Amino acid sequence: QVQLVESGGGSVQAGGFLRLSCAASGLTFGDRAMGWLRQAPGKEREFVATISRGGAITRYADSVKGRFTISRDNAKNTAFLEMNSLKPEDTAIYYCAASMGVVATVISEYDYWGQGTQVTVSS
Repeated sequence: QVQLVESGGGSVQAGGFLRLSCAASGLTFGDRAMGWLRQAPGKEREFVATISRGGAITRYADSVKGRFTISRDNAKNTAFLEMNSLKPEDTAIYYCAASMGVVATVISEYDYWGQGTQVTVSS
């Protein structure tokens, strides 16, 4: 059974920092591109960042480029999202997901999802 478990969410003030983690089990982690996606209240789920199987390729949404960094540790089956200079508009539930693609910037490319972790940024 595939499980993706996010952690590290919380409440911070604007300008703050959070580091999300995604622990994967039940799949060959190194064979999967990983991604972070988010859904704000009343909005559709959107792509945030993705990283290739070996970690050499990353892609970001324009809204987070330069502030967020995605990484992975294949030895520990874990993906990370470091979020700096957080803004109130970053408030959302953040989901970790796995894809068979090289990288995945489209939501439909992801076939396994975690339950999500809440990030709240206050002004």
